Amino acid sequence: MDTSVESLGECKIKNPLRQVDWVEDNDRILFNLSAGLVEECVKKGQAPISFLKAGPKRKIYFDISKLKCAIVTCGGLCPGLNNVIRSIVLTLYHTYGVTNILGIRYGFQGFIPKYGHPIMELTPNRVREINELGGTILSSSRGHQGISEVVDALERMNIGLLFAIGGDGTFRAAAKICEEIASTGAKIGVIGIPKTIDNDILFLSRSFGFSTAVSCASDVIGCAHVEANGAPNGIGLVKLMGRQSGFIAANASLDRRYANFVLIPESDFDLDGPHGFLAVLEKRIQEKKHAVIVVAEGAGQRYCGVEGFDNSGNKVLGDIGLYLKDRITEYFGENGIEISLKYIDPSYTIRSVRATSEDSVFCGFLGQNAVHVGLAGMTNIMVGTWNEEFVCVPLGLVTTGRKQVDLKGKLWSSVLEATGQPSFKHQVMDGARES
Repeated sequence: MDTSVESLGECKIKNPLRQVDWVEDNDRILFNLSAGLVEECVKKGQAPISFLKAGPKRKIYFDISKLKCAIVTCGGLCPGLNNVIRSIVLTLYHTYGVTNILGIRYGFQGFIPKYGHPIMELTPNRVREINELGGTILSSSRGHQGISEVVDALERMNIGLLFAIGGDGTFRAAAKICEEIASTGAKIGVIGIPKTIDNDILFLSRSFGFSTAVSCASDVIGCAHVEANGAPNGIGLVKLMGRQSGFIAANASLDRRYANFVLIPESDFDLDGPHGFLAVLEKRIQEKKHAVIVVAEGAGQRYCGVEGFDNSGNKVLGDIGLYLKDRITEYFGENGIEISLKYIDPSYTIRSVRATSEDSVFCGFLGQNAVHVGLAGMTNIMVGTWNEEFVCVPLGLVTTGRKQVDLKGKLWSSVLEATGQPSFKHQVMDGARES
């Protein structure tokens, strides 16, 4: 696994910062903290895999008096976007003295002349209170844009450093932008800041917005629990975000532990049959008279999946929430059991809220470290956390797959213990726990 970091060139300019803990060129964070694995590498004469630590360097690459920076936000909305923008601007302006900072409107569309999106000048006054708002003041968009057009715009605007805030699709585009920049010989740095509410980016301990999403989702699950207990044979069905990874559903279900069933993309399940989900749900209703179901949007796609891909290259998903709502209603109707089912889909509400204090602080550190490594001439990397440290991860590594819930790991084991749910695949187990 190649974790080496690309550089625009030798850093020759003294960093203007004072009284800081410098990050040296050999400061690295181990990929795996297992002592046994490290010992094995030493015995073999191999260096253990590690990531370059992010932070302020003694020397920087860019001449601050001439540097122009740009910030772009891409993909779906996520709590904390404005916080990251604010942190980047304030760090550039107050910490380093960079005053020429541009906001690119509506994602990568903002670089393309035919769309006619105006550029936003970003100053400390402009971003002073945006952390109180959800969404992004720059707005966003999805979809493929011509890479050469984006690079042409960067050169035409004399941008030296681009901060791209986005997820997997954004990073794939950013990596291609770096390739195009290299082919032209231009000296433009590209730094990715990971934005995925699903927390599904590889080589990343956590992404901003995830903590906020889990907190909001937990409140919704609590409301579903109240609704389920408010009527005979009450069922609360909550659909949460999670296209390929069930981290939000799993973590939110472990907060107040009201969920009796948690369905995620990583764990396949049968709907029908004596040990399928519907039969187990019926047993739960007969015994406890209520149930709370949490389903991630990417779960059960073999039942409701549709063909095709969206503008960002993501597979189009069927609506598993509505599908389950209809199937549950049909199943209990056929079996002569009257139920009261309440379906809740809070996805867009959660995506649009302001960040919690925990996420806000985290966003601040992300923005600061992105600026530090960007000014040091690093490029084609993502700045994120690994083993509780901020590190630099090559975009080529980040885009090789998606992080998913380990079905043999502690998180999913805890969910199974909390709910008592079976696998819903041809095995007999007791129904979900009482709550």
